[in-house]
Amino acid sequence: MFKKVLIAEDMEDINKGVHTLLTELGVAHIRQVQYCDDAYLKIKRGVLDNEPFELLITDLSFKADHRSQKYPSGEALVEKLKSEFPTLKVIVYSVEDRLQPVRILFNKHGIDAYVCKSRAGLKNLTTAIDKVFRGATFLSDEVSNAFNSTNELEIDDYDISLLDNLSKGLSQEEISALYKENHITPASLSSIEKRLNKLRIQFNAHNAIHLVAIVKDLGLI
Repeated sequence: MFKKVLIAEDMEDINKGVHTLLTELGVAHIRQVQYCDDAYLKIKRGVLDNEPFELLITDLSFKADHRSQKYPSGEALVEKLKSEFPTLKVIVYSVEDRLQPVRILFNKHGIDAYVCKSRAGLKNLTTAIDKVFRGATFLSDEVSNAFNSTNELEIDDYDISLLDNLSKGLSQEEISALYKENHITPASLSSIEKRLNKLRIQFNAHNAIHLVAIVKDLGLI
């Protein structure tokens, strides 16, 4: 079993629950933080002291308060830690159950397990910890379809951004203006129209509203 684990979670009751679970599993050294910046500093300090943490269990969403954060979310924290300390094992423990964010966390940031907070959350977290310790990966049932072949659609971050803005009620003209302002390419109205037409065909959607409904059902946005 892991000997040194860090929990990054801003909800005190959940933090305590995970701590109790780790104690029952026999983890000798458990540390808890409520801010992502503190998690990064503890992980780095452990490496510098030659007493590295072996596992990080982190939420994705952290409520903002008066304290400014360099890493405001669990995803930002994971991205930084996995790039700097690639051997660190990471389990994400979150209420987020959309498939696309899960894919990104595995494919882009290299997490080792994803556990959804639910009635069976701590039970699944126990399984995830065991599997990750043995060198395997784990996905909760809620997001187990994230890597099924039927869900491996030709869709990238740009497509997700388009669909997300469309779901927020922005017109194609407004999206074009937004992308130009933020230097996102392609930003021309014709390029956006072509990409959305491609997505409508790909998802067999009748119109933009139908397209947004489909991708929401698939957990892509």
